[in-house]
Amino acid sequence: MNKASSDPTHPRIMGILNLTPDSFSDGGRYLDLDAAIAQGLRLLDQGAAIIDIGGESTRPGSQPVTAAEQARRVIEPIRRLRERIPPEILMSIDTTLAPVARAALDAGANWINDTSAGEDDPDMLPLAAERNVPIVLMHRQGRPVQMQANPHYDDVVGEVRAALLARVDAALAAGVREDRILLDPGIGFGKLLEHNLALLAGLEQLVALGFPVLLGASRKRFMATLCNEPDPAALMPATCATTALGVMAGVQVFRVHDVAGNRQAAEIAWAVRQAGKPET
Repeated sequence: MNKASSDPTHPRIMGILNLTPDSFSDGGRYLDLDAAIAQGLRLLDQGAAIIDIGGESTRPGSQPVTAAEQARRVIEPIRRLRERIPPEILMSIDTTLAPVARAALDAGANWINDTSAGEDDPDMLPLAAERNVPIVLMHRQGRPVQMQANPHYDDVVGEVRAALLARVDAALAAGVREDRILLDPGIGFGKLLEHNLALLAGLEQLVALGFPVLLGASRKRFMATLCNEPDPAALMPATCATTALGVMAGVQVFRVHDVAGNRQAAEIAWAVRQAGKPET
């Protein structure tokens, strides 16, 4: 089982546990409670420091799922996993709805991962402040049902930076502590291939904002295009490449399906990055 590094800047792997019938890569695989628990424990054994549990697919074209249905999918697995894993292992609830996040926190989750950065539900940022939990603020252009229809940017890195800083301001105004905020550029969320590549090339500019950055590129469609590989499950090596690039840029959290391979990529890149730092 993964042991977290004492260095807060050491990269951490967030393992994805999708409890959905329609996620783009692994939809329907973990709907059974026992299968969900087994996969959560497997992610930890492979080296995940965080499990990200979601009950709503946010793939391009997906339809919204009600709070009640999301809660039905995720709350019992969170409760059961919390009974089985050490307290230092983090569990994140992947939702844009405050009632789902609140119920998940009550059941044992201790992070919020909001792909709308608090815009879909005005109660989300106050909830994060009330519970004093970390919250991931992700950039997206449009909603999942239509976000890939015609995304446009004049300067994608600059525009994503500005939009994320605006959401940071909103979070701080709601009472969220500055040290509880993480930023996610939202790879694939209202972005074309060239936008995703520009964001990966500009990760250092996002890290320079001073907040921990989460990268969620795992098995995304732009890599399928570049690699001419239509099967998302075959994109683990491509994902590992983005993880290594992210570590070298200073990214701290990597949300992935394939934990073991990406943990190895992160550890090697981290060692190289540390070796390249001047001695003090």
